[in-house]
Amino acid sequence: MRRLESRRLTSVALVTAALFTASAGNALAQKKYDTGATDTEIKIGNVEAYSGPASAYGVIGKTQDAYFKMINDQGGVNGRKINFISYDDGYSPPKTVEQTRKLIESDEVLLVFNSLGTPTQTGVQKYQNTKKVPQLFVATGASKWNDPKNFPWTMGFQPSYRVEARIFAKYILKNKPDAKVAIFYANDDFGKDYVAGIKDVFGDKAKTLLVAEESYETSEPTIDSHILKVRETGANVFLNIATPKFAAQAIKKMNEIGWKPMHLMTDVSISIGAVMKPAGLDASEGVLSAGYLKDASDKQWANDEGMKKFMTFVDKYMPGANISDTNVVYGYTAAQTMIEVLKKSGDTLTRDNIMKQAASLNAFVADTLIPGITITTGPNDFAPIEQLQMMRFKNGQWEMFGEIISGADYNG
Repeated sequence: MRRLESRRLTSVALVTAALFTASAGNALAQKKYDTGATDTEIKIGNVEAYSGPASAYGVIGKTQDAYFKMINDQGGVNGRKINFISYDDGYSPPKTVEQTRKLIESDEVLLVFNSLGTPTQTGVQKYQNTKKVPQLFVATGASKWNDPKNFPWTMGFQPSYRVEARIFAKYILKNKPDAKVAIFYANDDFGKDYVAGIKDVFGDKAKTLLVAEESYETSEPTIDSHILKVRETGANVFLNIATPKFAAQAIKKMNEIGWKPMHLMTDVSISIGAVMKPAGLDASEGVLSAGYLKDASDKQWANDEGMKKFMTFVDKYMPGANISDTNVVYGYTAAQTMIEVLKKSGDTLTRDNIMKQAASLNAFVADTLIPGITITTGPNDFAPIEQLQMMRFKNGQWEMFGEIISGADYNG
């Protein structure tokens, strides 16, 4: 009897243990979703300037759409397909508000990813933070996106304009001791961030170094008159803080009038296809900038493993794309980083976890980043990329020089 009773107790214990294990397994395997995510789909929203004064950036959204199609063809992310919904706002803040509300309230996306523009995204920052919908990897380098305390649902992507401006200012001080600097900038947060960064480094010297602070409006058809005005100041250093259309106009006009100061240009306008070629390759010779992305048209990356992956993607999903357009490389880089965040999020596809994973990237290396530059974030660090390398436009391509520079080296 005792042996039989013992067997019964053992059987009960085994069944109980099996039930407990199954219950624990189910708890561990439990999936958790917010609006925009299911067992089969992840809805990602985006607002892009496919038209208007910043339409040169439209290829970013097209590249990301193609990248997500490639991911879907490979089985998606953890078995879920990406549903990428991208709308045009024409780089107009009121339209941005309208399209963003549509994505969140009508399309019910899980998050809004890499939407473009400082003035446009400023218009929806408070709205998205109130709604607690990730405004993730914003496609602008404004320093305001790195403010996790006040805006925990907003995160930038590329190096901040202010950091790049500080690097430019250090370069000017070191290489042009007789500098008379003219800053030409967009009259919005994008342009003003650069002006602030320059003054961070110039300090009291700004009063003597800066001979002109000339701004333009994105609604202007041409900026030729501004260039003529700035030349008259006697400036021998020209800081071209303009979006692609106007950056190209500036290069072209400067060449026409034979004005050849030291010319530093924001990295948002370094596209060979969208800026340098329209301005004229000869006219663009010698322009300086700073970058963090490989140039797909540069032969030095021909045998680079990351660039091989990029070219395979372009050949299959964007045949005929202009690989000399840096915006294509940028779109790929941002999309690849987004997929990394989704992979890390696993089956907990909540908006809170998406932000948690985005804020815990540890030296992630995207295929298209310049060697030595990585993507790193933290709970108090919403600036994914903070490194740059100086470069010069020479013989139809960008030539890197000097060391990789960290933005942390220029914080005071």
